[in-house]
Amino acid sequence: MADSDAGIGGRKKRKLHCNDADTDLCLITKVSPLPTGLPLRENLKNFIQGEKQMVISKEISASSDGAQWQSIDWKSVEAHVLKLQMRIAKATREKKYGKVKSLQWLLTHSRSAKLLAVKRVSQNKGSKTSGIDGVTWNTDVRRMKAVNQLSRKAYSAKPLKRIYIPKKNGKLRPLGIPCMIDRAQQALHLLALEPVSETLADLN
Repeated sequence: MADSDAGIGGRKKRKLHCNDADTDLCLITKVSPLPTGLPLRENLKNFIQGEKQMVISKEISASSDGAQWQSIDWKSVEAHVLKLQMRIAKATREKKYGKVKSLQWLLTHSRSAKLLAVKRVSQNKGSKTSGIDGVTWNTDVRRMKAVNQLSRKAYSAKPLKRIYIPKKNGKLRPLGIPCMIDRAQQALHLLALEPVSETLADLN
């Protein structure tokens, strides 16, 4: 009967263009995200080749990040940060607080300040202790990627990792450990706040 092949609304049921012996093959081609129009073997070959290219590109990117970190001229980085800090201190002494705010914004958004903040955080005593995300910056690749992540727009502080340190009296002292990216944000903004606090302390 004609109605036996009809679905809801009179539409005909969809048929697979294959024999029973080819059912497995048809199922693969139906759900596979591979491009159509080519034999399955050719599709698989192209797909695998594409995956290899993605892995290679990621490896090249990682090696590039590591090379960038190793090629940084730290004297120039520190000199640039110091120059901006001196301008902030001068504007503070002159009570030009609008200029202070503008210079602080410039410093916290500068590449040099971000590089220096990541370097300090990744080399201090607590650099081997991770926060709640379990991340440490123990390679040049990770340090370079961290610099690129220091953006105020996408930044959101993570919860502290709570650990307990034993005291001499047998009690435990709670200690909150921030994530590496949060420490870097703190170090970055400290670079902009130090000139103001030191200048005001000298005036008093």
